[in-house]
Amino acid sequence: MSAVATCPKLAVWKFSSCDGCQLSLLDCEDELLAIAEEIEIAYFPEATSGEIEGPYDVSLVEGSVTTAHDVGRIQEVRAQSALLVTIGACATAGGIQALRNFVDVGEWIPLVYASPEYVSTLETSTPIADHVPVDLELRGCPISKAQLVDTVSALLHGRRPRLATTSVCTECKARGTPCVMVAHGTPCLGPVTQAGCGAICPAYARGCYGCFGPMESPNVAALARQWRELGAGDDVMLRALRTFNANAPAFREASYDHE
Repeated sequence: MSAVATCPKLAVWKFSSCDGCQLSLLDCEDELLAIAEEIEIAYFPEATSGEIEGPYDVSLVEGSVTTAHDVGRIQEVRAQSALLVTIGACATAGGIQALRNFVDVGEWIPLVYASPEYVSTLETSTPIADHVPVDLELRGCPISKAQLVDTVSALLHGRRPRLATTSVCTECKARGTPCVMVAHGTPCLGPVTQAGCGAICPAYARGCYGCFGPMESPNVAALARQWRELGAGDDVMLRALRTFNANAPAFREASYDHE
């Protein structure tokens, strides 16, 4: 008697985040239905109250590690997952909440919370890869639906996902969008930001905000010189580098030059 074939099990986990990347998965709609025919969604509280125990073939992890509880929990998730994929800027770089890494959190908590004694948090917000081995990272704030669908499909069929490592500038060229720095004198992080969004902001005559984090080997110093020629000082560059991916190593180290 032959064994009954079982579908690969997918789990989706949330840590410190806004849920935007999980919503991107739900927003896949028709694509998600097609994927659901090939996998078993075993754990995904954002979508269903049903739960199937691990181990899991693929785990998608959204959010950063900001509490002692997170540290222990991500170890448990890693132990149950054959493949662990981090999704979004929070999980891959610490997220916007990693701005705490540049200040004394103890000084800010009483200014924000009426009863700070009930707040239990780490002094830093860190990416998942700082705590456990990660098999693949999907950048973005939020992630690209197309990249997510391709990644899940690739993992199911044993191939490497197609993820860009070039800059947003290549996407501007591909869609015929004029360079906003050349055409309008608008500061833009596109030359140092990883492609993946489709160059949405430049398409609407706005500078790139760096949602997908630093590209491979970004030359932030050269870009800063160009920004100065456009009249953007250190304060402007500092704010631009310290947003969604402030704790990404290339952006973090470059930002200190503009304090």
